[in-house]
Amino acid sequence: MSGTVTIVEYREAWPAEFRDLAAALRSAFGAAALRIDHIGSTAVPGLAAKDVIDVQVTVATLADVPAQVPGFEEVPGLADHPPPGFTGAGDELAKRYFRTAPDRRLGHVHVREDGRFNHRYPLLCRDYLRATPAAAAAYEAVKRRLAAQFPDDRETYADVKDPVFDVLMAGAEAWALATGWAIGPADA
Repeated sequence: MSGTVTIVEYREAWPAEFRDLAAALRSAFGAAALRIDHIGSTAVPGLAAKDVIDVQVTVATLADVPAQVPGFEEVPGLADHPPPGFTGAGDELAKRYFRTAPDRRLGHVHVREDGRFNHRYPLLCRDYLRATPAAAAAYEAVKRRLAAQFPDDRETYADVKDPVFDVLMAGAEAWALATGWAIGPADA
């Protein structure tokens, strides 16, 4: 997964670009898509990010994913990273992953099963960063430093970022308990 890592300032166009990708995914998935959400850094207003729209499509089962998703290319064999101390079953981290085709707006699509650990994780993280500006600012600083240190190595950038998320999520879990956070309505 080589390639350049570039962090850009928040772009007001990102929510609309998400909606465009979500509409194409809704068309491809039909009723199998229980919900479609804007996740990742581009979903947090004001947060600098890589200029890639991350989308989560929630399905009842990964078997519901269409054989073909027009405009998107599947990358097989990926699963989400288990945080330290994770004791759940492997299917709690299972997903299907797609990238937009070269002629589309750059996006990554994570298809996860409803109610799984990895389905809740990005929604909680997004909402925590939206509600906690100090955590978002600290996370942005880490991303900028990592991008400066590993500008041509997306794999190492991602590998170092995983434990940062583990620390971030410890705060997010405490915040969720304190606020009574629950998964809200879908974005699309």
